[in-house]
Amino acid sequence: MTEIFSINPATHKLLWKGKSATPHEIKQAITRAKNAFPVFSGLSFKERVDIALRFAALLDDSFAELISQEMGKPLWESKLEVEAMKNKVLISIQAHEERCSTRVENRTTIQHKPHGVVAVFGSFNFPGHLPHGHIVPALLAGNTIIFKPSEFTTLVGKKMVMLWQQAGLPEDVLILVQGGKEVGVRLTKDADIRGIFFTGSAVAGQSIAKTSLKFPHRIVALEMGGNNPLIIRPNANIEACVYLTIQSAFLTSGQRCSCARRLIIIENDKTLHFLDHLITTTKSLMTGPYTTRPEPYMGPLINAQAAEKIIASYTKLIQSGCTPLLKMYRPDSEGCFVTPGIVDTTGFAVDDAEVFGPLLQVIRVQTLDEAIQQANHTAYGLTAGIISDDEQEYRRVQNEVRAGVINWNTPLTGASSKAPFGGLGLSGNFRPTGYYSCDYCAYPVASTEASSIVLPEKFPPGFLWK
Repeated sequence: MTEIFSINPATHKLLWKGKSATPHEIKQAITRAKNAFPVFSGLSFKERVDIALRFAALLDDSFAELISQEMGKPLWESKLEVEAMKNKVLISIQAHEERCSTRVENRTTIQHKPHGVVAVFGSFNFPGHLPHGHIVPALLAGNTIIFKPSEFTTLVGKKMVMLWQQAGLPEDVLILVQGGKEVGVRLTKDADIRGIFFTGSAVAGQSIAKTSLKFPHRIVALEMGGNNPLIIRPNANIEACVYLTIQSAFLTSGQRCSCARRLIIIENDKTLHFLDHLITTTKSLMTGPYTTRPEPYMGPLINAQAAEKIIASYTKLIQSGCTPLLKMYRPDSEGCFVTPGIVDTTGFAVDDAEVFGPLLQVIRVQTLDEAIQQANHTAYGLTAGIISDDEQEYRRVQNEVRAGVINWNTPLTGASSKAPFGGLGLSGNFRPTGYYSCDYCAYPVASTEASSIVLPEKFPPGFLWK
């Protein structure tokens, strides 16, 4: 049995340790959830809504602090995550009523039914909000859930399930299983799992999709990463351009799947001024534990391995001949903190990979055509955007760039739960989360109905009574 350790990435303090779920425990959990399904799915929608609203009311600043302790992000950002979780409950109720409520037209009734037992795989960067974005619509639809949080944020996952229980969720409707990859693989291989709702890396998502081909009765919703492009034509408002770029690239220490990884600059007479200002401002960003006062902009990466990986990506770019514009380094050689790095990769063949941390690649081009070509030079397709005064440039980007989220003069980060959120290619499988998550949590059933048995007034040709 594998031990799991939850460690504060800023202080290296052990927060919790436990055991990974065994195959027997996983199967037991699935059986319990399967047995709970008929009763829970039989509750009225209003009864499930009431439970969700009570859960939202239990979310408070102590939950936000737990996120900061275990994941490392600044407290101001964790509080925003908790606020998004509260809003998500109301938005999910609205979305379900709009997209999945029962409709009757003439003699046809359209209703939506839950799948059964579904598995939700959480991610560490938003350990509350991202799995919550699957859990709430799944419960509103009437599913029962096996929830596997990230092995790096086990305490947040445990606390979430406790709050749902405190809110009155019936026993065995939401069951927590802790563990790493092996637990996820075990869940994915079980035929009784009727749906998998996943947020994480492209590699893990592809593995889930491949295994799930054996189960045509299963629905799979994949929200994966991105090698996201941000196009910019620097304008007179240099400070605003810099702010939008930093918010896109370095929020959550670059640990958002929506973060800009490639800054594609359409060069003009303001390019050098913009880059100088970007480098100076990024260098001054405050980094530290969430307890630091005044509060920092960035916290640590999730663990030392993540810090080593991002430094290795930066080093590889420099060794291949790319130009460092802002050097990336680890203030503590063995710690989880990493300073932001900016590298000019113009003219170099760079791996098409999601680099999950505060590393921004700069690519200089001369025209919008080149910028769009560079933006689409990826197998991913999650977010993209353009900073420009010209609306026609934005419309071209909106129409020609392949991504599920395309923004204009706003950061790539900070997607609204009132809109769909998902991508294509290595970023997703066309089942977006956000407002559209209710679509994969229930399936539509059409029924043609008549209250009495009658013969038609006219029979079809060739129909003869004997």
